[in-house]
Amino acid sequence: MTNEELHAQMVAAMKAKDKTRLSIIRQVMAEVKNVEVNERRDVTEEDVNSMIKRLIKQTSETLEMSKQAGNNQERTDVLTQQVEILESLLPEQVSGDALVALIEKTIAEVGAESRKDMGRVMGALNAATGGNFDKAAAAKEVGARLS
Repeated sequence: MTNEELHAQMVAAMKAKDKTRLSIIRQVMAEVKNVEVNERRDVTEEDVNSMIKRLIKQTSETLEMSKQAGNNQERTDVLTQQVEILESLLPEQVSGDALVALIEKTIAEVGAESRKDMGRVMGALNAATGGNFDKAAAAKEVGARLS
């Protein structure tokens, strides 16, 4: 997601009066602004995606703690909704048949032959997709193919 797309999403959330979505998008935009000001550079699409992933991780951890505490269902519902909104901002992950095809192609390109080459294959997958793939499923599939 680019900075312009994020701004368009914010405007749409304002028009729809979706307060939860608006607050999440504003949170991401604040992170973007911090990078622009502190590092004095334009933010790339990868920067925005990594910020969103970081916020997903933080919100998910808070959600798990809220579920364990079990005393405030309203907060748990809000956190669940926030995680869903953040995940919708990320590009769709490579999975299923597309992931299997990409794994086969990557194994051939890297020339992997044994489990010792698994790290190189996973690194190449990460570079090819920008880290936007189901890592657990990929590791399982790569391990099965390289055994």
